[in-house]
Amino acid sequence: MAKLRHLAIAVSDPEAAAQFFEKAFGMTRAGQAMRGVYMTDGIMNVALLNFGEEPVPGFETEKDYNGLIHFGMWVDSVEETDALVQAAGGSYMTGRKEANPNVFYEVKYKTPEGIVFDVTENGWKGAVKNVNPA
Repeated sequence: MAKLRHLAIAVSDPEAAAQFFEKAFGMTRAGQAMRGVYMTDGIMNVALLNFGEEPVPGFETEKDYNGLIHFGMWVDSVEETDALVQAAGGSYMTGRKEANPNVFYEVKYKTPEGIVFDVTENGWKGAVKNVNPA
């Protein structure tokens, strides 16, 4: 079963946003992202990203967009998930599976409503795929 393990949020100041997540929710830093900071609660990865003058994927027509960009699903098989997503009405956007297990990658799709999400077999920094329920 696919697991929700990633959220990407566009912010104007990743450091200030990271401090907020630390103080408000007790999250910790999982590492640096290309455009910001990865935060974790020990299960989920939250990427706090500043795209600067670059368009935010999925929000290209909105200038200075701040907010949820996409969610990410950690899956067992990108190929099987691709077939399921498309059969359910979703559509492929960009990205490909990486053969190197040490490389983080995301294959991006849109839901039928146009909500952007990505899938990966490799996960995200600070995220844990399988969690034992309480």
